[in-house]
Amino acid sequence: MLNAALYFATASFSLGLVFNAWRIMRAEGVPDRVLALDTMTVNAIALIVLAGIASGRGVLFEIALLFAMTGFVGTVAYSRFMLRGDLIE
Repeated sequence: MLNAALYFATASFSLGLVFNAWRIMRAEGVPDRVLALDTMTVNAIALIVLAGIASGRGVLFEIALLFAMTGFVGTVAYSRFMLRGDLIE
């Protein structure tokens, strides 16, 4: 039962990654691309967590946490750059 759920979740999040990549390529403006990239980061984190569950290796959960923090900081920095035009005041 767990394997079936892992396969279904992996397929769903992989499909989400494909749709996000399509959105990044087809987006009209930069805010849409940043949003698609942020959503793509969330889907990649979910895939890393699923790989950790499937393999039973705890180090993948730490990698997912680091990836989440990096994605958050990147999104905030990009948003700040779009609003103000610079990152450092």
